[in-house]
Amino acid sequence: MNVAILAHEKFPDGAKTATGILRYGDQDVRAVLDHANAGERVSDLRSGLGDAPVVEGIDDVPGIDAGGIDALIIGIAPVGGGFDESWRSDVRGALERGCDVVSGLHYFLAEDEGFAALATENDCELIDVRRPHDDLTVSGGTASEVDSHVVLTVGTDCSVGKLTVSYELVGAAREAGIDAAVIPTGQTGIMIEGWGNPIDRVVSDFTAGAVEEMIAEKGNEYDLLVVEGQGSITHPAYSAVTCGILHGAMADSLVLCHAAGRERIHGYEDWEVAPIPTYVSLYEELAAPVHESEVVAGALNTSHLPESEAETAVETYGEALGVPASDPVRFGAEAILEEIV
Repeated sequence: MNVAILAHEKFPDGAKTATGILRYGDQDVRAVLDHANAGERVSDLRSGLGDAPVVEGIDDVPGIDAGGIDALIIGIAPVGGGFDESWRSDVRGALERGCDVVSGLHYFLAEDEGFAALATENDCELIDVRRPHDDLTVSGGTASEVDSHVVLTVGTDCSVGKLTVSYELVGAAREAGIDAAVIPTGQTGIMIEGWGNPIDRVVSDFTAGAVEEMIAEKGNEYDLLVVEGQGSITHPAYSAVTCGILHGAMADSLVLCHAAGRERIHGYEDWEVAPIPTYVSLYEELAAPVHESEVVAGALNTSHLPESEAETAVETYGEALGVPASDPVRFGAEAILEEIV
């Protein structure tokens, strides 16, 4: 599918959905929409994401008027998941050309009367991937019964790289001949995989059940399942989602993800990130009453550090955890995978 990704004034550092799709999705990205970086190319701004032009708006996407784009993807996931009115003209422009629009916002585009009318008029779809299906229910505590070894990526904070670690682990496992898959729990993973449950939009009673449902669906098809974690158990806003995934997954192994040098909770700077060893005991002790699980390895995001400092940072992080660690993008996920298998 040929797509353009909307990431105005957030690309690349503030557009996790955009960068996740560029790195791991199978979509053919023809352009990224970003006022701030128009005229650049993706490869100029971030390595490892492939390449595409960065353009001012939907009208500037190459081939847009010749039917060369199938969909516009909203590539930003702001705190609270709201819709910025400055994006409206680009969404309208895509719909007027018959392009589907795919969104991971809490603001459902299909409920916007103006967008809905345009979609109907131009025979295209508004796809809100953060809308859960209607048949979710409570957990039955059965995720541990599947044949797969289940791994959950957990974090010291949000936006530390749990999705990236999940995909790097699955990639390394496949390279090693292990049949592995990601269990997507957020909008970016769902857009990459084409299926999944958006856990942060699920009724709280059903969060663990929504994770369990996905593990039950895939658990006997693969040797290894890596569940994409969300938030952090100490996050003042998102801890409930984190706990629901932890108990629903009933994971055999945990991988603790952290961003090097992160001292304050992202977007909630009045709260400090706790000492690293604290997270090991917190996650293991919270998991234990439902299913014994262990932090077997650490993953450190060093993307903002120079190469000369990254290796030392990883070593220091591993020492604090008391288990092997790696930056799976810079140094590979093999050391983490070895601890899992």
